[in-house]
Amino acid sequence: MDIKAFVLDKAKAAKEGARALAKASSKQKNLALIKMAEALKERASELISENMKDIEYAQSKGLSMALIDRLTLNENRINEMAEGLLEVAQLADPVGEVIKMWQRPNGMTVGRMRVPIGVIGIIYESRPNVTADATGLCLKAGNAVVLRGGSEAINSNKAIVNILRDAAKEQGIHEGAITFIDMPEREAVMEMLKLEGIIDLIIPRGGEGLIRTVTENSRIPVLKHYKGVCHVFVDRDADLIMAEEICFNAKVQRPGTCNAMETMLVDEGIAEGFLPKMLTRFEDAGVELRGCPGTLEVYPNIREVKEEDFYNEYLDLILNVKVVKDMDDAIEHIAKYGSQHSDAIVTMNYDKAMRFLREVDSSAVFVNASTRLNDGYQFGLGAEIGISTDKIHARGPMGLEELTCTKFIVLGTGQLRE
Repeated sequence: MDIKAFVLDKAKAAKEGARALAKASSKQKNLALIKMAEALKERASELISENMKDIEYAQSKGLSMALIDRLTLNENRINEMAEGLLEVAQLADPVGEVIKMWQRPNGMTVGRMRVPIGVIGIIYESRPNVTADATGLCLKAGNAVVLRGGSEAINSNKAIVNILRDAAKEQGIHEGAITFIDMPEREAVMEMLKLEGIIDLIIPRGGEGLIRTVTENSRIPVLKHYKGVCHVFVDRDADLIMAEEICFNAKVQRPGTCNAMETMLVDEGIAEGFLPKMLTRFEDAGVELRGCPGTLEVYPNIREVKEEDFYNEYLDLILNVKVVKDMDDAIEHIAKYGSQHSDAIVTMNYDKAMRFLREVDSSAVFVNASTRLNDGYQFGLGAEIGISTDKIHARGPMGLEELTCTKFIVLGTGQLRE
């Protein structure tokens, strides 16, 4: 069978799975998730054995230690995957929820009900845990999933899918609801992206290059975020002790994440009082600093920032620092260089805080809190499949509700259109 026919058959099976899964009760889905979690733990040795094949291949190809670490599965990481499935099982089922009802003058009642999207394609790199996370979230929201992981993790991903599918099937879940494209060829991805009418939504998870490739080639709607160029603006009315803690957390706590701060903006009114202590603390933590001329006047002997640096998502202990005239200047900077991901203001001025919330156009905007908090679990969503910087149909952390859409429902007593 050629690649085109292979991918089409897999997607058609997922379409059948989606129709069957849409009828599943919350109890059935939750029990399937629990059994899937148990199966991961029970078959951990099998999973680790398959994962070793991927690790050995990655080592033979000279892949970086960071990538090999992301690829590696051990007992602890398998337990984390299992716990993630159990957490999803505890969440409220969004499917069937009526979120609004209103009555028309002719007496009919109109409402909106949450329903599954249908078939969701997940295209991702490196991390085998995404296989379990995405499967659990899609299943709970009533969606079939078509998984296409990176070639470097093909044995691990295939083993995870087999374990999850076996456990779900025992609970009456259609096997097409969990579908895996176990072909390493890039052409398989290109064929997936042509299947409009079968796959309803594509979610790419990985680097900017992967996301751009998917977006440029897909005939199917794509939910994406290209990068997280995140800012914290320290206003002249800030509590400087609070500001120091927020900025340090936003950059240093985990710099390799999409919601870590890449540029710190500081009001010129407090620059001399704030920057020396703050930047010394950053340097003591191993942060490479790149400052504007105003920053260098206060804190010399660091590298001068270049304009192109302001567009960078470093994902590392590197930080741009810019002194701005005021909040308007900060908002202009964010609008020009930001990626509409996560941006924060530190201020005790209520009016400025409210203006910042209104005028900064990002998926999450913070007042007196770290950008690192832009996360589904931190927001109380329980889990997320990713963070979208799109504006349609979901924005920000994508939890279960964001993996549904709505349909109109109408309750009548014989009404006709005149």
